[in-house]
Amino acid sequence: MFCFQCQETIQNKGCTKKGFCGKPETTADLQDLLIYVMKGIAIYGEKAAEQGILDRETGLFVCKGLFATITNAGWDDDRFIEDIHKAVAIRDALRKKVEEKTGKPLTDLPDCAIWTPKDPQDIMNKAFSEQVRILATEDEDQRSLRELLIIGVKGMAAYAEHAAMLGKEKDEIYGFIMEALASTTKQLSTDEMIAMVMKAGEFSVNTMALLDEANTSAYGHPEITEVNIGVGTRPGILISGHDLKDMEELLEQSKESGIDIYTHGEMLPANAYPAFKKYDHLKGNYGSSWWHQNEEFESFNGPILLTTNCLVPLKKDNTYLSRLFTTGVVSYPGAKHIPDRPDGGSKDFSEIIEMAKGCNPPKELEQGTIIGGFAHNQVLALADKVVEAVKSGAIKRFIVMAGCDGRHKSREYFTEVAKRLPKDTVILTAGCAKYRYNKLNLGDIGGIPRILDAGQCNDSYSLAVIAMKLKEVFELDDINDLPISFDIGWYEQKAVAVLLALLYLGFKGIRLGPTLPAFVSPNVLKVLVENFDIKQIGDVDEDISAMMEGR
Repeated sequence: MFCFQCQETIQNKGCTKKGFCGKPETTADLQDLLIYVMKGIAIYGEKAAEQGILDRETGLFVCKGLFATITNAGWDDDRFIEDIHKAVAIRDALRKKVEEKTGKPLTDLPDCAIWTPKDPQDIMNKAFSEQVRILATEDEDQRSLRELLIIGVKGMAAYAEHAAMLGKEKDEIYGFIMEALASTTKQLSTDEMIAMVMKAGEFSVNTMALLDEANTSAYGHPEITEVNIGVGTRPGILISGHDLKDMEELLEQSKESGIDIYTHGEMLPANAYPAFKKYDHLKGNYGSSWWHQNEEFESFNGPILLTTNCLVPLKKDNTYLSRLFTTGVVSYPGAKHIPDRPDGGSKDFSEIIEMAKGCNPPKELEQGTIIGGFAHNQVLALADKVVEAVKSGAIKRFIVMAGCDGRHKSREYFTEVAKRLPKDTVILTAGCAKYRYNKLNLGDIGGIPRILDAGQCNDSYSLAVIAMKLKEVFELDDINDLPISFDIGWYEQKAVAVLLALLYLGFKGIRLGPTLPAFVSPNVLKVLVENFDIKQIGDVDEDISAMMEGR
């Protein structure tokens, strides 16, 4: 195996025997093979688009396949083998459609477009072959640009899948994902590859905008909300991940069951949506970010539902595997998987609800409340107050500390930045990075909380909308003239899609850490630094000083 897609990759170079995340070599290789076959689908998908053949079912399959390979999502080898068989069948059916449309056979095709497994061992042999692995691209810079594109597209595909679950799809998004994957099978120039990466940034913006539309049209715009972080006396279900459709169906099916529902990790922002507030048994949020789950899932006592990444392997002394349920693209050996919803229907959460009824209430971890719900609609409703605070000097600077959390001690940097920032600064956040500081009492500025939580990682789009609105209000020509600095923590591939989106929108001077991505070669990094002034996070006080000076 060779995997360097997450921030924790070993020595910031790559995992070669087992993922630092816990991913076994076999799983990593099967994921590479699934992507390899989906590149074959993309070759035909690109040709199909040229012939006016639009196939949303195939587009969504590719999005789900990419999503399943994101860090801490798919752990079950049997599921990946099943998806590889599906991918081969979909690929070959799409090829047939194109050939029937054009009236002639396609020739000079790469192996990913024609390889077909003969038996189960053939799949494993192919997965273990060097041909399908990342290092098959020998040129370091070409490999870097290809993987930067694929990793960014993985994040985009995850957001597109979320939107599709709420009935929002766009052919052009599926079309670009096909174009991007197909491009990695071609010998493009460096300039062409960089242009494709920037195009991924454009489509990341479009995809996050589509997901924002999907979420808000279904559940309303998030509202300022105090979320309980204590526990009640009834048994509960803990729901983690990002999928709001799963959240809705679980709440609806459990409303008369005598149990409570608690959010975890990236599901915390669900508490701020108006549509969910009608459910009295939505008790609040339990625990914190993804990497604490071995302890938090154990102490919860009731069943846990993982709707998307981030699921980490159980430790030897954990006992909650029998209480762990997965759904969607998430899988884990030994965990009960809840099937996809039938057309026009809902997922069936009855088994997890029945299990919860016989469980003890959650063990209390903490007490109190945290505040959220500061997505773009809510912040723009406070625009006059915010603008006046900036004009008066009450707010000197906004610091965007969005992104991912992680387990390394170096991430204490973000907590220290939050603590040491001057009291005339406001933190804008989204994603699970917030758990490094969202329970700190940093006070407010004229009634404006000093931590404004926009929501999930995909709600980083909200922060961009806020910035663009402020640019308009202050009549600025360059968005980088705003009193805003970016100090971003990253971990996985959704964060890369967000970063590419910010670069496409023109933001410069972004600090990123704890480390810069291992998949970015020195020459590609040089391009990013020269064009976008990308920086690695450093000393807390030095970074704060620089950000307050606008550099």
